[in-house]
Amino acid sequence: MPVKIRLARRGRRKAPFYHIVVADARAPRDGKFIEEIGKYNPLTKPATIELDRDKAFDWIMKGAQPTETARAILRFKGVLYRKHLARGVAKGALDQEKADQMYNDFVEVKESKIAERFAESRQEQLDFYKMVSGTPKAVAVTHTSADAEAEQFQNVEVSDDSAGESLDATIAASAETAAPAAEEAPAAKAEEAPAKVEEAPAATAEEAPAKAEEAPAAKAEEAPAKVEEAPAAKAEEAPETKAEEPEAKAESAKEEE
Repeated sequence: MPVKIRLARRGRRKAPFYHIVVADARAPRDGKFIEEIGKYNPLTKPATIELDRDKAFDWIMKGAQPTETARAILRFKGVLYRKHLARGVAKGALDQEKADQMYNDFVEVKESKIAERFAESRQEQLDFYKMVSGTPKAVAVTHTSADAEAEQFQNVEVSDDSAGESLDATIAASAETAAPAAEEAPAAKAEEAPAKVEEAPAATAEEAPAKAEEAPAAKAEEAPAKVEEAPAAKAEEAPETKAEEPEAKAESAKEEE
């Protein structure tokens, strides 16, 4: 029975992730499988790969054939490199301890590079958010929590006498503060009202005589001018007409004779 290491698709539409499975080559892609050995998510940056290296190595040594994508994942995680070292140990080119040391060094370097790439992508994301929305302003918290206030209230011990005294003191203090305020308010109103009353009559008294003086003066100047003009016009017109009338009568009498 041919066995393959391949990917089984999971997730919703346009948001896939994959399970790395060992399955029969005749089984459907998302169907029955023998064993699940890891997960692969290509949507993150870089891609997230979770792989059980020991199980993958065992299946590779048993003759399981990976697909192209599964082979790339096994190469990236160091499984194929471990197989290469195992073949060197089998041929006597190196011992097992040295092969294990070389494999562990390879895995450490690879994991450190992956961690750096994840940190860089995270920093890029934070820089993008900062560019878009800016740096948030720090909010100063001045109030205490409700639990702390409740504990302070419970720790205070108040007797009946002290409660009565405190109540009387608060009533007296409120009465003292209210009384000066009541005295200040009428005083302020009384000071403001006479000022307004004094200003109004003064203004009216000054304006009224001025108007009274201006009106008679204007009428007195206009009236004599009219009186003087009228008699002069009549005096000039009347003598001329009266002097012309006797002359006309004398000429008419001479003509009749």
